[in-house]
Order: sequence, then C-alpha cells, then structure tokens
Amino acid sequence: MAETEQMQTDTLVSFVWRRMKRSHTALAGLAIVVFMLFLAVAGPALAPEDYKEQVTDASAIRETPSAQAWMGRDALGRDILSRILYGAHLTLGAGILTVAIGIVFGGGFGLVSGYFGGWVDASIMRVADVMLALPDYLLALAVIAALGPSLSNAMIAVGIAFVPKFARIVRASSLQQGGLDYVHSARTLGAGHVRILKNHVLPNCLAPLLVISTLSLGTAILYTSALSFLGLGAQPPDPEWGRMLADGKDAYLQAPHIVLFPGLMIALAVLGINLLGDGLRDALDVRL
Repeated sequence: MAETEQMQTDTLVSFVWRRMKRSHTALAGLAIVVFMLFLAVAGPALAPEDYKEQVTDASAIRETPSAQAWMGRDALGRDILSRILYGAHLTLGAGILTVAIGIVFGGGFGLVSGYFGGWVDASIMRVADVMLALPDYLLALAVIAALGPSLSNAMIAVGIAFVPKFARIVRASSLQQGGLDYVHSARTLGAGHVRILKNHVLPNCLAPLLVISTLSLGTAILYTSALSFLGLGAQPPDPEWGRMLADGKDAYLQAPHIVLFPGLMIALAVLGINLLGDGLRDALDVRL
C-alpha cells in the first residue's frame, strides 16, 4: 500500500529508477547501453585512423592485435578498432531508427484501432494478421527485394516487419483504456478524439510500449546486421558491424580476429539492451 501511494506522488521516471536500482542485471544492462551510446556519439573522434585508410605494407594485411593496432587489421589493411568505432553509430543508429518506425506506425495504428473499435479495428487488425502470417525476416527480405540493397532500405524493411507487433501491443492497451470511466467523462465533457488520444489514452499506453521498444531494439540490431552480412544492408566500405563480419568471413580461419571483434560488439550491444529491457519490464510491473 505504501509503495502504491508513493507511486502516485512520484514521477514515472523516479519510480522506475528506484525499482531498477534493486536489480544488478538491469544496472549492468544500463551501463552497457550507455557505453554503446557513447561509442555511437564519440566513436569517430576516438578512432586512431580513418575507417577507409588502407595500409599497403604486406605485413599489415590481416595483422593480429598489437600495440599499433589494438584489434588488428583486416584483409585490406584497415584498422579494425577504427572501423568498429566509426561503425557504432551505423549499427546502433540503424536499430534505433528501425524501432522508431515500428513505434510511429505500429503504435499509431494500434492506438486508433483500439480506441475506435468497430470496422476501423477490424480493418487494421486484419492487415496486421496478414503481415504476422509471414516471418519477420521473410517480410524484411521481400521489402528489400522491392526497394534494393542499402542500409536505409534495410531499416525500412525491418521497421515494416515490426509494425504489426507494435500495433498489437498498443491496441490491447488502447482497447482497455478506451473503456474506462475517465475516457467516457472526457468524451461527455466535449473533448475531441485527438485530445482524448493524446492526453488520456496514449500516456497510459507508454509503459508497455517502452518495454516492447527496448526489447525490440536488440532484435532490430540483429536483423539489420544480418541483412548487411548478406549484402542487403550496408554496402562497402561502410563499417557497419554486420558488414564487417561479411568482409572477414572468408579469412576467419587464418585471421579470426577480423570477425571476432565486430561479433563481440554485436553480442555485447544486444545483451545490454535485453538486460535493460528485462529490468524495465520488471520495474513497470506494479504486481511485482
């Protein structure tokens, strides 16, 4: 009871932070995510070399990690550390923008669908059902085939694949909120649909939307990196981490460090995001 009363007086941010501090795994995930965001912002300034610079010396080709090149060099003599630092904003930015597409379109459709109901709800959800009938990756590949290979098109493709999932989540919350007394009261007092959606329904849908967005970010990074690995996302010489894996796949037996470090960065980013997402889910669940 005391925690419920405190929740009513505190802001959502302070309430979530107070509960997240109890979880060491959530704090570890937050630390990893903050570190990754720092690399995405400051990576180019920290890179010792330009990511496209090639060292023509034969001894530098596939050079193993050393004091001169901390993560070694790839098959073209490019510094792997510099490419990872430059590529952080490409990989993480692709994941964030992909989830943003899902939030804007999926969240918008779900909000309208749950609030209005009737034929609007039926029409939107039937389209979502058709999209959900296809696996995410297969749907993304179909969109890429139509748009052409590039990192921006890969983000659009994966974002479209995320739209029905976000629509389903937000629709469930919107459907629940639309039937409550405070919404009926606002409608009786003459509030318009847009005002009710913006001021009453949407704020109460933010908690599940925040959790699903965080958890989907790791999946978005994996999907966009996989598309780049297949040659359908980032194109050479862009140092996107999935593209770096593709560049080193033919030499991973002779020079495993070429694929080791970008692979570890992808794994670390996804791990941190998932730990943070689990912590947010637990913090926003008042039943716990």
